[in-house]
Amino acid sequence: MEAEAIAMESTELKVSELLKEVNVDYTTQFTKLVDNTVSAIKASIDKIPNDFRVTADLASRFVADIGADKVEFKFKKPEFIKIGGSYSIQSIARPEVNADLIIRYYAKRCLYLCLIKKYLERSSSIDRVEWSTIQNEARKPLLIVYPVAKLVEVPGFFVRIIPSARAIFSIVKLNLKRNNIHNLSNGIDLQATPKYNYSILEDMFIEEADFINKYFVGWKELREALILLKVWARQRSSVYVHDCLNGFLISVILAYLASKQNISHSMKATEIIRVTLNFIDSYLLMMVVLQPPQNRGAEVSTFQRKQKIQLKESFPIVICHPSGGFNLAFRMSRNGFTRLQDEAAMTLRCLEKCRDGGFEEVFMTKIDYAVKYDYCMRINLKGKKEVCAMGFCLDDECWRSYEDKIHGILSKGLNDRAKVIQVTWRNTQCQWSVDDGLSVFDKEPLFIGISVSTLEKAYRMVDIGPNAESKEEALEFQKFWGEKAELRRFKDGRIAESTGVASIVIIHFLSSMSITSQLSILIAEHVLSRHLSLSKENIVVVVDQLDFSLLHGARDPISYSGSLLGAFDVLSKRLRLIEDLPLKVSSVQPLDSAFRFTSVFPPVPHLLANEKIESLRLSKFVPSCVQALEVMIQLEGSGNWPMDEIAIEKTKSSFLFEIGLSLQKTWGMTCIATKDNVDVLMSGYAFCLKILHERGLSLLKKEIGDYRAKQVHSVDKKLFIRSQHANMINGLQSRYPIFGPVVRLAKRWVASHLFSACMVEEAVELLVAYLFLNPLPFDVPCSRITGFLRFLRLLSHYDWTFSPLVVDINNDLSQSDGKEINGESGQSVGPAMFLATVYYKESEAWTGLSPSGMELKRLVAYARSSANLLTELTFQEEIGPYRWECLFRTPLNNYDAVIVLHKDNLPYPQRLLFPSEVNHGIHVAEGQASKCFQPFLLPKDLKGRPEELKNKLLVDFDPSKCFIRDLKLEFSASFKVWHDYLGGDIIGLTWGESYSSKKRKHEEVVDEEENPWKVLKAVGGIGKGFVRSVYCLKSQDSYKLNIIT
Repeated sequence: MEAEAIAMESTELKVSELLKEVNVDYTTQFTKLVDNTVSAIKASIDKIPNDFRVTADLASRFVADIGADKVEFKFKKPEFIKIGGSYSIQSIARPEVNADLIIRYYAKRCLYLCLIKKYLERSSSIDRVEWSTIQNEARKPLLIVYPVAKLVEVPGFFVRIIPSARAIFSIVKLNLKRNNIHNLSNGIDLQATPKYNYSILEDMFIEEADFINKYFVGWKELREALILLKVWARQRSSVYVHDCLNGFLISVILAYLASKQNISHSMKATEIIRVTLNFIDSYLLMMVVLQPPQNRGAEVSTFQRKQKIQLKESFPIVICHPSGGFNLAFRMSRNGFTRLQDEAAMTLRCLEKCRDGGFEEVFMTKIDYAVKYDYCMRINLKGKKEVCAMGFCLDDECWRSYEDKIHGILSKGLNDRAKVIQVTWRNTQCQWSVDDGLSVFDKEPLFIGISVSTLEKAYRMVDIGPNAESKEEALEFQKFWGEKAELRRFKDGRIAESTGVASIVIIHFLSSMSITSQLSILIAEHVLSRHLSLSKENIVVVVDQLDFSLLHGARDPISYSGSLLGAFDVLSKRLRLIEDLPLKVSSVQPLDSAFRFTSVFPPVPHLLANEKIESLRLSKFVPSCVQALEVMIQLEGSGNWPMDEIAIEKTKSSFLFEIGLSLQKTWGMTCIATKDNVDVLMSGYAFCLKILHERGLSLLKKEIGDYRAKQVHSVDKKLFIRSQHANMINGLQSRYPIFGPVVRLAKRWVASHLFSACMVEEAVELLVAYLFLNPLPFDVPCSRITGFLRFLRLLSHYDWTFSPLVVDINNDLSQSDGKEINGESGQSVGPAMFLATVYYKESEAWTGLSPSGMELKRLVAYARSSANLLTELTFQEEIGPYRWECLFRTPLNNYDAVIVLHKDNLPYPQRLLFPSEVNHGIHVAEGQASKCFQPFLLPKDLKGRPEELKNKLLVDFDPSKCFIRDLKLEFSASFKVWHDYLGGDIIGLTWGESYSSKKRKHEEVVDEEENPWKVLKAVGGIGKGFVRSVYCLKSQDSYKLNIIT
């Protein structure tokens, strides 16, 4: 209870600070700015002569596109100008600081505003005037007025001029059953135009806000709840959009709850928010009627009841005006309300389950399309005449109608594969003028976001349609799917239509990693292409753009995982069958990440690592190196083991040697003994055997409770921690199949930006695991790009300074464990990135020494930049140098010096993404490539007996690792080394503190041995034959080129 009280207090404190940040202080200066701007607008309008003749020339294209006639009128000055919106009830939420100015117009809406704009631009008090729209509705423009006067406290302040028309139109003629667009007839029966009618009625009712405002005046907590809900909605792109929610509707819902006494004056703002979200989440179909004025007659009540029935028939969501004759939510679609309910339910779970009452998840986390949806699509409809074939503005605008059409097609095609489908064409968000007309709105692409329901449904290969006996339904099914529909007999004897999803997949050339993961997208592409006559060039799907980074040559090596696991099973059985050992093998556990599908480059079967070598001549490139995969062995218990640690290690080496001899003797397997382990070659793979001693495990259990022993990392301790980690990640991978691909992208990104020395593989796996175990405020990611983007945002936004990141797969950590973890993370000296797990709560295992504080800041900055770029690429075409490849291309200007390696001396040159070229800085040294090592065996090397060929195979050899190890040993005090462990050809260097301080102190003379130029020359000397070039990037001095001979 005490912990809950502290959490509640912390949440309220954070909410209070957030309100201070987003709330606007209605000071005298701000009020004066608003009043002066409104006065300037009024003065400009007053200068317009009465009875000024207005013609279509002011906006000829707009008038033509809208299909209007008889547009000429004589200007009449508005008798009604009133400040409305959030400013009137003091509930503006930053960063959008504006005041709504409602003016009553007397003639054609757009032309009326055109004339006002013309005179506003002449005013010396007005900086500029821009066009915008009401809720993305192009046929209802409004003006954005920016004053010349600026106030530091409210940067970007503007006034929106919103026209109203209380007495111009007849309410009777705008009822739900009337048609008011006569060009729709074209010889067919006239249909009702409820949305068009209500769009006009909106101008008539917009002045009437007193029924809402009266609840907010004098009620501070309700105003704060409104501001916080605006923040909540703006953070969610799926909600704060034209077919869903806006600030006005939020205030309407709060006013309704207040009128029904669902919320009271005793409630805090956070409690009001919870009640509001519960209200939204609980309605299957929202039908809200605001409190009508009192003393209405029976005839009026009967009329209102009829109106409500008509509203329910015409609109999926109804929030009824007190008059009963107008639906305030007429733009909200059924799909939009479904998304709103989904976000409300998700937020309620955050409030219940997340730390600090879900403050970060609810108010601070940006939930845009790219990070929310598993698959994102852009449809280019520029110049497609079918969109507006019937006209731009019918009952609904042609763009909104096309959104509905696409949503219907995708819903039918994807069926239960998709949980949420959002189709949004935010075409009026760009800079626009009514002078351009409406035809320019096809420039922006239409966006589609798809959330997968479950991977099991998304990966389903066959969709069963209607039975053959249902002729009409079967015909409709065939018409929808076209040539992909086929009649099948199923195992249960049923004959039914089905989709040939398998044929959709077969015609696409896909890597094994992405066949099933792209299935839903392939279906979406097929149905859109079929029903909208779209070419594939106009359909851009964000799904596999980053797969290039995981290819080993032309193929994804993860496709060999089946043969790897098969080889391990054989090895495990053979180890258990060994009889000629004093202690039998009791367990065999794989430790390498390749076994848990999280290795960026799992090994490809090597021809020389087989028991029998065949057909070498058919292979052009035979690698000279093979990766060694660590496998941990445990033996039966015994009390005869020595007590000394060195003696224990020597005893284990003896056991491993005997195991190697037995495998070689019994099954003819090639075994290579080293000082610490035995490498076994079989089935194309190399397995590195290690033994975990049970006494070391018991010693470990004692050490865990002793703080002084935490830094003691014995061999057994490391093996035990790695085995625990491997078990945990294996379990997670079995629950979430997409986990592995996300980890692989994350590891590739970390390595590509030279953070291999800062972030070990296991730490990256834990960070991604956190995303899957704690997905709120999202669903669990079901695509690798979405998961990768969330990884980048986790790195860049998490509060590493004060909050430990806890990864608890099976909810094994107790409340006392949580207190212990928080206590450990709060120590003055500790890891900069605190990762706590069930098997190691002290965060010493993977992040105890790195990243340091400086390294973490650098990592966060890179993650933020990459996340922003990935988000931009999701929404727009590749522009200039900013392409998908840039996510894995690290900028070299952030290093003091760089070392470029010879590509031909790298053990796996196929893994190199971008050969490095340095075009700036000072060229300090260069050298020729050594011929002592080649990544591939030459044809002459493939001649000889199998035993001789196997001796040429280098097991777990990597010259870059050896070079980096030598650099760290020799120059640990001079500079920090940044490298890519996956096989990059560039190494970054940043000078250590001693060099930085000496550069700042000009009076201090640097010793000759410590001269940076001599250091860089020495670096080239150590890497002779392996280093291609050394560049100094951050020095203003010049230095002659030195040739390493």
